Amino acid sequence: MKSGIRRLLLVAVVSGAVVSGTIAGGLAEAVPTPPIGLGPVGTSLMHGDLWSTDSTPFPGPGAHPRLAASSVPGGACAATFVGRDGLPVSLCTRFIGTQRGGFVVPSVTVFDERTAAPIGQLELTKGGLLGGVYGYLDDRDRVVVADGSGAILFVGHRRTSHGATVFVDDRIDVFRHIPRGDAITGLAPDTAGRIWFATTGGVIGIVDRRRAIRSVHLPRGEELGNGLSIRDAGASILTTHALYEMAADHLGQPRIVWRRTYDRGSARRPGQLTWGSGTTPTYFGPGGDGWVAIVDNAARPRLRVFDSDTGAQICSTPAFARSGQGTENSPMAWGDSLVIPSTYGYQYPPMAVTGPSVPSAAPFTGGATRIDVTTQGCRRIWENDDRLATLPRLSRADGLIYGLGYGPYRPGVQQVGPIDVIVTDFATGRRVATRQVGFGPFDEPLELTGTITADGTLWQATVGRMLKITR
Repeated sequence: MKSGIRRLLLVAVVSGAVVSGTIAGGLAEAVPTPPIGLGPVGTSLMHGDLWSTDSTPFPGPGAHPRLAASSVPGGACAATFVGRDGLPVSLCTRFIGTQRGGFVVPSVTVFDERTAAPIGQLELTKGGLLGGVYGYLDDRDRVVVADGSGAILFVGHRRTSHGATVFVDDRIDVFRHIPRGDAITGLAPDTAGRIWFATTGGVIGIVDRRRAIRSVHLPRGEELGNGLSIRDAGASILTTHALYEMAADHLGQPRIVWRRTYDRGSARRPGQLTWGSGTTPTYFGPGGDGWVAIVDNAARPRLRVFDSDTGAQICSTPAFARSGQGTENSPMAWGDSLVIPSTYGYQYPPMAVTGPSVPSAAPFTGGATRIDVTTQGCRRIWENDDRLATLPRLSRADGLIYGLGYGPYRPGVQQVGPIDVIVTDFATGRRVATRQVGFGPFDEPLELTGTITADGTLWQATVGRMLKITR
């Protein structure tokens, strides 16, 4: 999944040490625990955890979801976090700036936990096409995000009698490590208390706990549009040409552990934002992070799974059988299983994509598939026809997948028609619930990211609203 204004906000990452949990069927499961300085488990990172599993330890709204509240925040919110104070805080792109002026202005917006109404916001300096999309919530309920000034900001908020005050509580300037015209696209904490950052142009940097900054530049011509995935041993980083496993050396300097090229295809395909893979790498498998998965951009895209330590390929198989052939979303992971939604043909706003696609357009027929991985290979378990139009969330508590999407494909304009919350069984791929919560184009889901809280609430933005979906 890409960043920058790209998804009018398309959107960052998660954790390291291993603890024991339970998956469906009673099998022991490794799950990431928060690194130093991260906020509450499950609601502090865009991709759910540092391994980017796009999963949550909390149950979702279940088989009978309902729209409990909504608001019109004046922009699209790419990622939503919930801290210890219970207030949803989102990284949004305001269509028109009210504090700084201009159009498509990144902001941090706070919402009322009962009514979903926006109660405070702070506009940030715009960088690149958008800036301000990838970030996370720290242990002081501050949003950590990069802005267009070349700084990593720590944005706090305080509840008041009239709403909330949002303010920059701290900042780390990293502009000396960012070439002119470049911008930070990925930002994540690690388990040693450091902050990793990556720029569109291929700069990978680390800020240590004493705020010393060290960086390295990947080969010229390789760009990044996705988030970073983090584990105890390092970070997984995907460019438009290759997958990297990186680590900090004894001085805190980022170094390449291994590099694997992938088939990036002949051009950008419809339903993806750039030429190359659209996935944020996903750690999963033995020990929770023993393998790392991406989907490439071959003529028939393939799931590729590598050993996280060595880069040896574990397995490779066509990512989809009958679904649309391509994805901009990172795989969801649980145990040794991956669930991959198709975004082939999805119509992004013209300003969000880079370069022409080949073909120029295609039907968004959707589809999602589950693939289980062993050292003997990859095996497809199921494939369905879900037309998911958000980055969905897999609940490890109730075994269900939650997202917004459309009904069956019909020729015509994608963005006009009912918008449903779609609930799917992870075990079988069968639909559990379909409930209309909006209507396009006002509620176009725009592949934005939702967050599930401990009480089962799904906070999900669309292009026009913030939705609070409950049991």
